[in-house]
Amino acid sequence: MSHPPQIPSPAGVSPLLEEASRLRRFSGPPAEFWPALVSVMARLVEAGRGLLIVGQAALPGRLRKLSDWTLPGYSDPAQVRFIQGAPDLAVKALEAGRSLESLGDGLLPETSHIAVGIRLQFQGGTDGCVAVFLIPNSTEAKATEALFRLALLADIPLDYQAQRNAQQPRAEAEKFASVLDVLSQVNAEVRFLGALMALANGIASQLQCERVGIGWLESGYIRLKVLSRTERFEPKMAAVQSLEAAMEEALDQDEEIVWPRPENSSQVIRDHAAFAAAQGVQHLVSLPIRVGGKGVAVLTCERQSAAFSEVTLQQLRMVCDQVARRLSDLHDSDRWFGSRWSHRLKQRLQTWVGPEHTWAKAGAIGASLLLVVLFLPVFPVRIEGTFIVRSEEQSYLSAPFDGFIQSAQVRPGDVLTNGAPLMRFNTEQLGLEESAAIADQTRFLREAEKARAAKNLAEMRIAQAQADQAAARLGLVRHRLSQSTLKAPFNGVIVEGDLRQRIAAPVRQGDPLYKFARIDALYVEAEISERDSHRVPANASGEIAFVAQPDSKYPVQVVRVEPSAVPKETGNVFIVRANFSGANQSWWRPGMSGLCKIDAGRGTLFWILTHRTVDFLRLHLWW
Repeated sequence: MSHPPQIPSPAGVSPLLEEASRLRRFSGPPAEFWPALVSVMARLVEAGRGLLIVGQAALPGRLRKLSDWTLPGYSDPAQVRFIQGAPDLAVKALEAGRSLESLGDGLLPETSHIAVGIRLQFQGGTDGCVAVFLIPNSTEAKATEALFRLALLADIPLDYQAQRNAQQPRAEAEKFASVLDVLSQVNAEVRFLGALMALANGIASQLQCERVGIGWLESGYIRLKVLSRTERFEPKMAAVQSLEAAMEEALDQDEEIVWPRPENSSQVIRDHAAFAAAQGVQHLVSLPIRVGGKGVAVLTCERQSAAFSEVTLQQLRMVCDQVARRLSDLHDSDRWFGSRWSHRLKQRLQTWVGPEHTWAKAGAIGASLLLVVLFLPVFPVRIEGTFIVRSEEQSYLSAPFDGFIQSAQVRPGDVLTNGAPLMRFNTEQLGLEESAAIADQTRFLREAEKARAAKNLAEMRIAQAQADQAAARLGLVRHRLSQSTLKAPFNGVIVEGDLRQRIAAPVRQGDPLYKFARIDALYVEAEISERDSHRVPANASGEIAFVAQPDSKYPVQVVRVEPSAVPKETGNVFIVRANFSGANQSWWRPGMSGLCKIDAGRGTLFWILTHRTVDFLRLHLWW
């Protein structure tokens, strides 16, 4: 059996109007405003049931219920007809602004159950909003008056929107200002841990959190780095490990987790619940910090007094998004170079072999490549030794007679042509000897003529012999005079000898003065260790590098290997002669040295690296 609703008396209209006036200034969330508005409007028109419907008249199939109100204790079969006819009533109200429809006879004489609808005023884009009510046991006149009352309240949503729009910029400014305060503290730090501590302390102060923790992803696990207002903590503490487990729970799901869990949430919050129960935390939220869409850290905030509102969550999201890149850059730069290089290498390898088991995959690939490289015989085998440049022809120029140095025109390194003067001897004494020899020759010739005239044969022959002796002495003096200027025997270069500091110094016949060598006919004389001599193939090619210019390499061709070894301090060596394959350089000189490498075929890298050690072991461990 149905019962009529408990209709408020006319004396109760004034409190309803005051409540409606308060709704015009209401600044709470929409989830509280719309039910309150439907309740006031329903009670004002003495309705038993009220609905708030949103949608478009052109799309009646997409109408949706925003709020539902029922008078306490009210029960009537007319509600079924009201619910079924509410969409049509809402469409009429959306088109005409208001609607009225009878749903059958009421319980009282000459009354009917009447459904009325009024379109509310608000800025909602293409959708409209309609409030429909079931007025039991009413007359058409009362229903018309009810529509008039509803029309007086239809503009309340517009006032609510204006109030919300006026408060939203202020709230957004306050929210943004608190975020900027935290960001300024983080950006002022130049060290990674300092920036994390500034972030944790800033959030704890700005958002009234009892404790804020930040964990960073390292080697696949979250490690707690900082706790607000706590300079040091023990990583092995049970509380720290429990907090890290909660952070990993948020990072694994890549979602923010709020505890206690909101309604209609399917998130896994087991670790958050365990941490909150163990630490006595009333409210908890964890937010992943993402860089490039990938979680790298987790921010966890704890509160005891109040839950985290949607505005606070928005602030936390904004802070996490703004500081993510800065913290990631500090994390990469604020560590020793080996760790930085390892991190960059791992990032590069992750793009090639995947993010899971990166080092194991890279190690397996590297080991396979190393085996191929070590045992593939494609590497050139080169025998190393030292070399010296030799000349095909060298000449030691010595003093032709005893004398004194008059002048020296050259120094070591001078390039000379054939016949160029090198030095000159003092010829004054030779000139005197020449004059004396000429005088003696003339005197003896006259004595011979005088003896011939006297027909003294013996005296004549004696005088003639003495004249010949003087002539021989004159020839010797003139020969020495012709050798008084020392000249280059061929085109070449002075290798040794500098007589400029010995002007007027005496020299004896045979004393070495200059070492002269040809530079148009040079060859390489290399010294190869005895242990590598058997590997030098006939007519092998190679390269040399001079000590004077190690960046330049010159090809050579092996001519022969001397058959006998030459003992050296470091061991026996074999002399290898090689000719230059290209044209000689103008700066090459005999005596220049450097490093020589002779090609000896190809072999494996493993053999190249280990053959000397193996040979040593074979030699010393043989019995």
